[in-house]
Amino acid sequence: MAQWWDRIVAGFSRSQPPELTLTELLIILLAAAALSIPKATWRYFGLFSTVVHELGHAFAALMTGSRVTGIRLNFDHSGLTTSLGRPGWRTAWATFWGYPVPAVVGAVLVWAGCAGWAPAALSVGALVLLLSLLFIRNAGGVLILLGAVAVSTVLVVAVPAEFSGHAVVALGVALLVGSVRDLGKVVSVHARRRRDRGQSDAYLLYRSTGILSAVWLALFAVVIAGSLAWAWLVVSATGRLAISL
Repeated sequence: MAQWWDRIVAGFSRSQPPELTLTELLIILLAAAALSIPKATWRYFGLFSTVVHELGHAFAALMTGSRVTGIRLNFDHSGLTTSLGRPGWRTAWATFWGYPVPAVVGAVLVWAGCAGWAPAALSVGALVLLLSLLFIRNAGGVLILLGAVAVSTVLVVAVPAEFSGHAVVALGVALLVGSVRDLGKVVSVHARRRRDRGQSDAYLLYRSTGILSAVWLALFAVVIAGSLAWAWLVVSATGRLAISL
């Protein structure tokens, strides 16, 4: 525990940015696809994406002055974040920031890794996950979040500072790819499995605002696409991406 805390504190400093090659980036993309596309691996990595999704709702609610009362996480990749606050635009704001958040966090992680702030990103992530345990309201959610905390602990303690940039960029790319998979899933619910749309964020936004679900799905897609574009620009702007294999 003392070693973990020392590494957390030491992480709040800048390290040497990684020298990413095109070959390494292609390997990262393939690994991210291997985590997100096959059902066998998505069964587990998708749980982490769900954690980020629900934490997105929680932080968005806190931004409006609402009080988060609980978070539930389920092994079927569903979740629920509840908060107390004035209805209206605050509810819509908190509801919107679910599906786009893994992409936004993924892009931020890519930036942090490329800019030399990978250790700080790992430290912040570990602390956020640990504090989130205070809001979990079901046993399955505790197990899921403890798994995420365990993985973050391994990254903080076991990954040397000189390799942390590569690890954080890889994690960011994995979240970006996972966000695209989740977007495809929710679009499929509205297009082909409309009987299941009752728990969709886009449908809940339609119910609370009167704006069609298709508009909210399009806005999800815009934020996710923007996050993908920003991540690519960040990687390109480092000037360290080799052009040839």
